[in-house]
Amino acid sequence: MLPRGKIARATDLAEGTTVKFTFRRSGRPVAGFIACHQGQLVAYENRCRHLPLPLDEGDDLFFTPDGHYLRCRHHGALFEPLSGLCIRGPCAGASLARLSIEVRKGIVWLGPDARPRHGES
Repeated sequence: MLPRGKIARATDLAEGTTVKFTFRRSGRPVAGFIACHQGQLVAYENRCRHLPLPLDEGDDLFFTPDGHYLRCRHHGALFEPLSGLCIRGPCAGASLARLSIEVRKGIVWLGPDARPRHGES
């Protein structure tokens, strides 16, 4: 099955950066983000596993200052960027909800399990 939604240009995602986006699932908006870590792109729902709050505080800061982990700015939980596994914090052992993505011709596309909202990319 082909991916459904254009999210960003791959060139917008340098090492240690993120891009937020919103998509619809079952008619409801869901926040997500793409992160580039160790040259790999991964996408997750922007929702902590401890409480249903976004990882960032609206400031697009997902990585720890040293760039080694993703963190929940509300609870201090640390997540491995490539697996989404929480290694420290109130949700230790749980994983972020991963979203399928594909890069084609320099464009990052959201997989068939979700679709960006109309007018957003």
